[in-house]
Amino acid sequence: MRLSFILKSLGAAIFSIALCCGAEKADGWVNILPDASLKGWTRIPIPAVDGLKPTLQWRVDATQNILICDCTGGHEWLRYDQELGDYILRAEFRYTPKTQEPLKYNSGIGVRLSKYGELWVQAQLGYNGNFLFGVNFADGALARFHLGKEMKEDRLKPAGQWNTYEIRVQGGKVTLTSNGVVVSEVDGIGLRKGYIGLEAEGYEIAFRNVQLKILE
Repeated sequence: MRLSFILKSLGAAIFSIALCCGAEKADGWVNILPDASLKGWTRIPIPAVDGLKPTLQWRVDATQNILICDCTGGHEWLRYDQELGDYILRAEFRYTPKTQEPLKYNSGIGVRLSKYGELWVQAQLGYNGNFLFGVNFADGALARFHLGKEMKEDRLKPAGQWNTYEIRVQGGKVTLTSNGVVVSEVDGIGLRKGYIGLEAEGYEIAFRNVQLKILE
């Protein structure tokens, strides 16, 4: 019993050190928002074979504790570099309001990403809804899925206002909660460990309070 306790405590300490992006709270939540160096996060082009654009479109505003993507450097993931199994991810985001048409705000938060993004589950942040879609590996093949039509409720607030997403990733199931309501779920995800990614696509977006809690 004592050995089990020691190993569990050691594992928790290693996890906290490995994340190294913020102090672990008493309830197990860890802030993983990067600092200005973006250390611990890697830019991954979408698709990976396209190669990265030279423009760095991500920056951190330390005074407001927010991560901003101005979306001038192409379509890509900003990938958190810790491979994860089961967890809950919370994040707040808002779009910078635009006046020109069309206003098709579009971005996403990815979970269960393969290292270079060939497999992915995305929580859509666009104003076509808040739902899950992606590329899964099942029955020996890659298969796209899109749950836009199954979205239970569109909860996104207008550009300029903060939204809160919670994404629960456990076993083969991913559940998306948007502003306090479960809006989309998918089961049968083949990749049981993967990465988190923030997507850049077309419109300036800010993230804050990016919190991670590992599920045992």
